[in-house]
Amino acid sequence: MKRILFLAICLFTTGTVFAQNYYTPRRVHRRPPPARRYGDFYTPKVGIEGGLSIANTIDSYDAGYSTDNILGFHAGISATIPLVYPLSFQPEVLFSQKGYKGYTADGTFTQRNNYIDIPLLANFRLVRGLNFVVGPQLNFPVSSTSTFNDGFNVSSETYYNSNYNKSYVAGVIGLSVDLNPNV
Repeated sequence: MKRILFLAICLFTTGTVFAQNYYTPRRVHRRPPPARRYGDFYTPKVGIEGGLSIANTIDSYDAGYSTDNILGFHAGISATIPLVYPLSFQPEVLFSQKGYKGYTADGTFTQRNNYIDIPLLANFRLVRGLNFVVGPQLNFPVSSTSTFNDGFNVSSETYYNSNYNKSYVAGVIGLSVDLNPNV
């Protein structure tokens, strides 16, 4: 009985002695998160888009009618929705200007057309920062301005489209360049 009592006192004393120690938490060394294999590809993005457009038309039936380029712009918003590496879906809504400048024996004719364009693009990532885009585009005409200059007089007319069933479908093919993850 004395041995059991002595053993119990020793155990309680040992527990009390260890209870008086200060507890310092063990330092945990955290590893940096592993680098993602595809960079920022799987992050959906929304942004603004803008640029310069150079438009022209060709009339192959009238040899006395030549055309030249006209400068315009396009601006709008775009989104990139990743699907499966390296494919993503890129819808856009853009306001764009297109047209041409024609030369005849009587003078210069300039036509500038304003559109709402909705490209629905498949975006293939070739390498980081360089993409190949292809897909259909819906075009809705908004207004058209025609100007004729015969050297003495300049006449101009603007037409606004109130009949929205004159839209048409076009195609888009091209390359896009990402300057950095945000641009």
